[in-house]
Amino acid sequence: MENPYYFIQKMCFFVLLLGKKLCYNMLVCCKTILKKIKDVLNLKLRHDAVKLIESICDRYKNEPTPLMLVLSDIQKEYGYIPLEVQEIVSAKLGMPVSEIYGVVTFYSFFSLTPKGKYVIGVCLGTACYVKGGQNVLDKFANLLNIKSGETTEDGLFTLDSLRCIGACGIAPAVSINGKVYSKVTVDEVARIIDSYRKEAAL
Repeated sequence: MENPYYFIQKMCFFVLLLGKKLCYNMLVCCKTILKKIKDVLNLKLRHDAVKLIESICDRYKNEPTPLMLVLSDIQKEYGYIPLEVQEIVSAKLGMPVSEIYGVVTFYSFFSLTPKGKYVIGVCLGTACYVKGGQNVLDKFANLLNIKSGETTEDGLFTLDSLRCIGACGIAPAVSINGKVYSKVTVDEVARIIDSYRKEAAL
């Protein structure tokens, strides 16, 4: 007759094995259900987004040159204008995607990728550059650990270098979400970043 101790050991092993298999099957099932829910939600979100983009295009259909107005509203709504969105605008306005892409990439206030909560624009126009604008940009890049055109991993900051923003009298100038900082020095950069980190934490 089999030793009861070993028999109990084997029974425990089979129960454990069955439990692991059951847990694994349940996990796979849950992942499948969650994926289906996500796909449905993404489809709905995409449908809603397309409708909104089309409504923005319709908003300016009577304008002689509606493109800039349409792109500005889309940028404000979503924070960026990817190629997929440009294709919708192209279809609605009857313009080639290449022309829309050229406008989006030419103007610094448009973006092809998502931007952070705070968009830092360092002016590198002639006056700002001469007065240390590049050093200010480099300091922001160093402290945020990103390059110009990139966004921090936490999605808080995007760093951009800008062409002249018309603030030559207060060079070097830095714009953050539309707020302009005048005569910014390298020593002020850390304080400016900290102030926005504290604001984001509230």
